Amino acid sequence: MKLKNKRILLTGGAGFIGSTLAEKLYRNNEILIYDNFYRDSLKFKKLKSKNIKIVKDDVLNPDSLRKECEDFKPQVVVHLAAVAGIDTVIIDPVKTLDVNINGTLNLLRALEKYSGKLERFLDFSTSEVLGAYAYKSSEKSQTNFAPVGEGRWTYSISKVTGEHLVHSYYKQYGYPCVTIRPFNIYGPGQVGEGAIQIFIKNVVKNKNIEIHGEGDQIRSWCYIDDMIDGIDLCLSNKNAVGEVFNIGNPKGTITISSLAEKIVTLCKSKSGIVYVPKNYVDVELRIPSIEKAKNLLGFSPKVDLNEGIIRTYNWYRKKINNF
Repeated sequence: MKLKNKRILLTGGAGFIGSTLAEKLYRNNEILIYDNFYRDSLKFKKLKSKNIKIVKDDVLNPDSLRKECEDFKPQVVVHLAAVAGIDTVIIDPVKTLDVNINGTLNLLRALEKYSGKLERFLDFSTSEVLGAYAYKSSEKSQTNFAPVGEGRWTYSISKVTGEHLVHSYYKQYGYPCVTIRPFNIYGPGQVGEGAIQIFIKNVVKNKNIEIHGEGDQIRSWCYIDDMIDGIDLCLSNKNAVGEVFNIGNPKGTITISSLAEKIVTLCKSKSGIVYVPKNYVDVELRIPSIEKAKNLLGFSPKVDLNEGIIRTYNWYRKKINNF
């Protein structure tokens, strides 16, 4: 990665994307991982180093967050800490709103004393801000305010609120902010939710793959290495500041039903595919336009879906006893 000799704060750094990013950065930078470890992908990484400090705490604790920021004095901040995942969000919509809105505001406030010395503040949003039907949606597409009362949409509302907070701090206080909207990231080390890793773990265990509904939901899948490349560009390219970027891989577009069939075939599995009722509101179509990231940053995803699935399967096959 391009960053070297920087002090980098990763909130949510124990998560799937955060821990993978830490693994790429720690040899040439000083890293502070700040996470409550609700999800822990860090356990799969061998990151024992004097370059890494880990603080187990919560972004809802403003005093701790401020103290760690003032002691560490980060030059680069990557804000990944959030409540995410459809099951988690539906069960606890209040906490979803609290963490994703107030946690973001707490972090922005914790950096106020020396915001002028910040080189980059990278905020992680979500493709869900574009609503249930997002076809080749660009960063200029309207964010979607779904009906009030449906728990799922508390996630997208909290994230689009976070985007407005971050870019308001950019405009009013000069924070060097960038927002990423990830589109269905997958790969080795993912924990929690996400269709590919759930399907692959079932395949490794010789269990059936369950599909909720008809399986006609459409997604574009982006391998973690391409996501990390997108992050690298957002952190190092001066053209990124003040912008929002879709990071995904439109070439990895497929229905959920076809995805399950592809995984069974590529992994040479005898697992069956069964269909179960879907008892939640879903995103039916999600395909990004990544033209802005291509043109401004030079972003170009390289790992196709077949290769990514095989890499992911090989990793889970070795690690399955840890799940």
